[in-house]
Amino acid sequence: MSEFIPPGSLYHLLPSPFPMKRGGSLQGAHVAYETWGRLDADAGNAVLIVTGLSPNAHAAANAGNPETGWWEAMIGAGKPIDTDRWFVICVNSLGSCKGSTGPASIDTVTGALYRLDFPELSIEDIADAAADVVRALGIGQLACLIGNSMGGMTALALLLRHPGIARSHINISGSAQALPFSIAIRSLQREAIRLDPNWNGGHYDEQRYPESGMRMARKLGVITYRSALEWDGRFGRVRLDSDQTDEDPFGLEFQVESYLEGHARRFVRFFDPNCYLYLSRSMDWFDLAEYADGDVMAGLALITVERALAIGANTDILFPVQQQQQIADGLRAGGADAQFLGLDSPQGHDAFLVDFARFGPAIRGFLDLS
Repeated sequence: MSEFIPPGSLYHLLPSPFPMKRGGSLQGAHVAYETWGRLDADAGNAVLIVTGLSPNAHAAANAGNPETGWWEAMIGAGKPIDTDRWFVICVNSLGSCKGSTGPASIDTVTGALYRLDFPELSIEDIADAAADVVRALGIGQLACLIGNSMGGMTALALLLRHPGIARSHINISGSAQALPFSIAIRSLQREAIRLDPNWNGGHYDEQRYPESGMRMARKLGVITYRSALEWDGRFGRVRLDSDQTDEDPFGLEFQVESYLEGHARRFVRFFDPNCYLYLSRSMDWFDLAEYADGDVMAGLALITVERALAIGANTDILFPVQQQQQIADGLRAGGADAQFLGLDSPQGHDAFLVDFARFGPAIRGFLDLS
């Protein structure tokens, strides 16, 4: 397997060696990013977006790539993140397979794929790489740092490890530490991949690929990304037509099963299994409490930022709204003008990707005051 490099990506070469939080370093590593809008002469209008586990840097169409991006409704002229005003940057996470250096990349020292020889990856490493992109672009301080899902973790690590890098922060469905339920789900996802015989200790190829393990991992994820309310309203107990049913007597019978199967099959060949393992584990390890003698609120209070907004969906079971409330409270304790907003979106954790009617105005309103 190799990287799934999106067209139009820009590349930033990280310092060599690039030290990793848990030991080891990378030589000749890079991260992919894309931009929208124009940077002001004083570089004061920059907005950085750090992403969830699977997205690439192509958040919206741009001159380098006219294809629709994963956050197309949010970024652009006149949209909530208005590119007539803001210079927007989206960075693909270090450790990903979407253009940045990760386990699916070639080790510049050995000439072979990293696979499991890639150093242990932490959220802090992802944050440090993103911070290096910001500095390389000549930006002394971001107007706003926006993090979604795993990106919410990355954003908090970035703010803590690089004081003063942003004036304001929007944390969307993120958290300051992984909760036991989320850890349990991600553990099962990783186990599904590792137990697939074709995973072969990370040494798979296109012909012997851990497709079953990746399918199961993705299905588990998708189940937690949406809410029970969403599943019920969208599918109910509707069965497949007789000509759609699986010949296996224990095969697909309900439409929700067919949806999960289709979603998983579209994903498995477009995300590297080893990268999935590394990024998933980095989320489980993340805990701001380690910076403050085991007190996560004290860890949040160490972050210095002028304004912040923590947003979540009240139906989110993977990153429940209590975690966004905690972020707002902790940042407020550190001196920020921090607000929390829990939205009645039925879509659960994925709401920020689809419920633009609710998330859009909240983000626009915060940025309008910046």
